[in-house]
Amino acid sequence: MIELKKKGDSINLSKTSMPLGEIRVNLNWSVGSNESSGFLSNLFKNKKQHQHTDLDLGCLFELKNGKKGCVQALGDSFGSFDQIPYMQLDADDRTGAVTGGENLRINGGRISEIKRVLIYSFIYEGATNWSEADGVVTLTYDNGEDITVKLDEHRNGQNMCAIAMIENINDKTFKVRRLVEYFSGHQQMDRAYKWKMKWTAGSK
Repeated sequence: MIELKKKGDSINLSKTSMPLGEIRVNLNWSVGSNESSGFLSNLFKNKKQHQHTDLDLGCLFELKNGKKGCVQALGDSFGSFDQIPYMQLDADDRTGAVTGGENLRINGGRISEIKRVLIYSFIYEGATNWSEADGVVTLTYDNGEDITVKLDEHRNGQNMCAIAMIENINDKTFKVRRLVEYFSGHQQMDRAYKWKMKWTAGSK
C-alpha cells in the first residue's frame, strides 16, 4: 500500500500491457478505538445528541471532449460506468450502516476520453467537524498497489474537502495527486481548481 502523505504528493498508476480496467475509490470512516463505522457515521459517541453527520463522496470530472460535470448523491447525479461520464457512485448511505463506506467506480478502459477527475467529500448535514473522525480514501485497481490518502489535515467549519486529483497521462495511465484542501462549498472548490461550472442549490 502506498500512502500520499503530504500535499502535492503524487504517483502514477502502474502501466501494463493490459487496460487499466475498473478503478475504485473508497471513502471510509473510523470513530474512536479504531471502531469502523462505515463512511457515513455518527461522529459523536454521545447518543443523547440524536444526530448523525451525513458525509457524501463525489467527484468533478472533465472529459477530453470538454464535457464537465459532477457525480454525487446530491441531485441524484450517480453517473454511469459504461457510458459518459464513465464513472459511477455505487450508492448513498445516509445511516452509517454500510461498513464498506461509499465507492466511486471509474472506467479505466475509457482513459482516452477522461481528462481529469477531482475526488471530494462534503458534509451534507451535521456538524462540520472533520477532526472528530479519521477519513481515509483508498484507490484500488488491478495490477497495482492500493493508494491511500488520509484526511489528517483539518479545517473545521468548512463542509467541503477536495481530497485528490486524478489526471490523464498521455492516455496511458492516471496520476493521483493528494490535495486535502477545505472549502465552504462546491462553487468555491470549483473556482480553486478552475472547473468553471455553474452551480445551483440541490437536495436529496
